[in-house]
Amino acid sequence: MNRIQKTRASAEDRNDTVVPLPSGGGATSRAFVSILVTLALPTFACAAKIGELTETSWKEQAFDFLTLQHPVLRTAVLGVLLIGFCCGVLGSFLVVRKLSLLGDTLSHAVLPGVAMGFLWNASKDAWAIFVGATAAGILGVALVGWIKQTTHLKEDAAMGMILAGFYGLGICMTTVIQNMAMGNKSGLDKFFFGQAAALSSGDIKLLGIISIITVIVILIFYKEFLAISFDSGFAQTLGMPVQVLHYALMALLTFAVVVSLQAVGVVLVSALLITPAAAAYLLTDRMHWMLALAALFGMLSGVLGAFISYLSNNLPTGPFIVLGATTIFLLALFFGPRHGLLPKILRRRKQRRRIALENTLKSVFHLCESADFKQKVFEIGELVTERNSSLSEIESEIRNLIKAGMATHLDKERDLELSSQARFKLTKIGWHRACEIVRNHRLWELYLTNAVHYQTDHVHDDAEDIEHHLGEDLVKRIEERLENPIHDPHGKLIPSRDAINA
Repeated sequence: MNRIQKTRASAEDRNDTVVPLPSGGGATSRAFVSILVTLALPTFACAAKIGELTETSWKEQAFDFLTLQHPVLRTAVLGVLLIGFCCGVLGSFLVVRKLSLLGDTLSHAVLPGVAMGFLWNASKDAWAIFVGATAAGILGVALVGWIKQTTHLKEDAAMGMILAGFYGLGICMTTVIQNMAMGNKSGLDKFFFGQAAALSSGDIKLLGIISIITVIVILIFYKEFLAISFDSGFAQTLGMPVQVLHYALMALLTFAVVVSLQAVGVVLVSALLITPAAAAYLLTDRMHWMLALAALFGMLSGVLGAFISYLSNNLPTGPFIVLGATTIFLLALFFGPRHGLLPKILRRRKQRRRIALENTLKSVFHLCESADFKQKVFEIGELVTERNSSLSEIESEIRNLIKAGMATHLDKERDLELSSQARFKLTKIGWHRACEIVRNHRLWELYLTNAVHYQTDHVHDDAEDIEHHLGEDLVKRIEERLENPIHDPHGKLIPSRDAINA
């Protein structure tokens, strides 16, 4: 939506008269009309400045947005910031409680209340619509709980029915209103897909009040909300009023949904509740950090959506706010340091390389063991036979050992071109690591045989998997439990800790 359309929609929603700008007549006519508008309609005067800029480049539009010179723009940006904050914070509790569908249910359930609030005094009064929508949302949540408790239906089925039923009723009521005499200027169509430019000063006050209430309630009852979100049974055993806290949280969620409708719309507000919180969930395991990140992502999504929709003509704000949140989620999904797909791929690749190096070190230890530890220098061909691998694979592994400082190429230390006759030896670091891997393997075999009563011919494969993941603390505990053994179940020597550290 371009800026003229935003301005006019904003004026229509406030029941103001929109004076159309002349399509021709020169600069004098436009200036004359602007003076008349300024004198006759003070509330629309500032907004008209935006409407006059019909032919500007995207750079000028971006500058206008970043400088926030126009009151209508400041109202819209402040509105989406407050909406993003509320939805991000409260949506976090939905995500951790696995109630994401409830946000969709609430956003659709409030639509009949919006229509009832409009019919209360036949105008789009912010407080009347807020009260009606809140009542409808709370009724929807209560019906979901009632259906779950009195029938065999699961909660997701109950939410699906309430969502569809209330949304269908809301569509019918808004259609009837649109067909009424005052319905053509009701502005209720903005509640379907949202229009940030339609936010008024009354809407901003309401958003501010809801944001303050949300912060205060969460700060006071943070521990209680945390308990019922992760373990409601445990919270109940502590004597917490679980049902009261649940409905208090649902009431706050309803408030957030209702105040977000006009900017984002019924169809998309659930995405603004869930997507920033889901992105934060991928980046942290601490609830307080999740709340902060979700609020930040929600506000950033709102500003991004408003900015992009402001740059071009006929671009709706609500969908772009949701697309901004989706972009943030995708960035967290692919690049998050702990749960991101790309870091996981890199960690797995690094782990595979580490395991390959450790298997090579273990094979060199076996060669030394076969020679009664009298031989320390080996040819690559011997390792090929020991590992039963191709020459190219073993050459690559030796190169990696040399790069890691765990082996030395004796024939050509500065030339990494190797052959089956090329000789190598492990460095002190490489030999210590080889002894540690063999010790982990054989200790685990002995533990499975003695403590878990595995058959000796069944322990090798399990030890092959676990040897690369045993930490030093766990190895010490196994040694203490087995009373510092010397031999594994097959009679082979277990490298001692003193020998490794010598």
